Amino acid sequence: MIRMNLTRRIWLSFLALLVLLGLSLTIIYPLSIQGTLTEETYRIIEQHQQQLVSPLSGQFSPPTTDDALIDPQSERDVGTIYIADQVGGSATGEDLEDILEALPEEVEDAVPEMVDQAFAQEQGTGRYEVTNQDSTIFYVVTQVDAGDDEDVDEILYISFMLDSYRDSMVNQLWENLVYLMLITAAFSLLPVMWLTRYLRKPLRLLGSHFEQIAKRNWKEPFHWEGDEDFQKLSDQFELMRQNLIRYDNAQKTFIQHASHELKTPIMVVKTYAQSVKDGVLPKKTVEETMDVILQESNRMDQRVKDMLYFTKLGNLKKETINLEDLSFGALAYRLEERYRLQRDDLQFVVQGADIIFKGDREHIQVLLENLIENAMRYAESTIWIRAEQTKEEVILIVENDGDPIDEEDMQTMFDPFRKGNKGQFGLGLAIVRQITELHHGRHGVVNENGRVSFQMTLPRQI
Repeated sequence: MIRMNLTRRIWLSFLALLVLLGLSLTIIYPLSIQGTLTEETYRIIEQHQQQLVSPLSGQFSPPTTDDALIDPQSERDVGTIYIADQVGGSATGEDLEDILEALPEEVEDAVPEMVDQAFAQEQGTGRYEVTNQDSTIFYVVTQVDAGDDEDVDEILYISFMLDSYRDSMVNQLWENLVYLMLITAAFSLLPVMWLTRYLRKPLRLLGSHFEQIAKRNWKEPFHWEGDEDFQKLSDQFELMRQNLIRYDNAQKTFIQHASHELKTPIMVVKTYAQSVKDGVLPKKTVEETMDVILQESNRMDQRVKDMLYFTKLGNLKKETINLEDLSFGALAYRLEERYRLQRDDLQFVVQGADIIFKGDREHIQVLLENLIENAMRYAESTIWIRAEQTKEEVILIVENDGDPIDEEDMQTMFDPFRKGNKGQFGLGLAIVRQITELHHGRHGVVNENGRVSFQMTLPRQI
């Protein structure tokens, strides 16, 4: 496919439109106007003939300049032959031979055929045409009753007209049309030039901003005042620019927090390893010193896994999750059994175990794990793991009886690397939020009935 800029496309479209219009007129217009003028030629012949047949008839009305395509004065070009009792002559009674000698050669040669057609005609009036010597003769035959004349049964009037006048009119109209098309095309250049200039300016400005974004320079805002469509396009571009800024800031923040989270355990492991190498034990025994190194290594491993999982969720699309029917009770009791061993002073209460809902098993399990682990750090005696349902939604709830959360913290606690006073890595609740949104759901936290309640609302049909 040939690539062209917008200006060339506009000019090419304009030229193609002119060519298409010209071809259409070249083919259709001559045929249409020729047929119209042919009909008008017959009408002039018939009016001329009617005047001869019945000069005092009230039905005769010569054409006016408003309804005739051919000048009524062209009636002088209409010739007439009448035949009575097979004796031919003009309307004034001249001999047929004299008439033939006075006619043009192309008409003279065609008279026998015209006469034969007149005698063969059965109706009162008929239209005919005959071609002779590259010319077309249009003629009308009218049969008139001879009346009281006993020697003559009927009179045949043959009125004719050459096509030269019709053809001259066609050529003249065609010439006028060509001039009109040229003038129209010339004036059409003005809106085309205006349209080209009108489209070029905003598109060039938009292109320059795209070049800046390609160079990661998206500080300059973009807004276009004027045409509604260009203004909408500029608004969409500005929204994209702002999203890129937020994404860039989030990426920088993520890298900063990730570096900070890994820096401390790496420094501890490095310090303890160097001390062991130098023969100095930071702890009382080698085993205790190695235990610290292993603990910090496990912490780094868990942080790296959380960051990778968090990044993975950010790259997933809602259509790629593996949806299946999940039993809330099966998930909740399995997690309750696991976490009871970690804190035997806590009581775990599971409610709504019979609820079935749609979800990705792996992601929903991680969601509940993070909510329970978060609750275990703040609960005093009891953690509630429950589910509620309506006709349209299922609500997964994890509650604890710890201290209530401040209203200010509720607005930001689901953000990445936002840690509470007993938090660890700051990614647990951020992962919960992403999993909920991946299931077309919404997240929230409230203080109610002396409990801190984390509520994830998921649609029953995703």
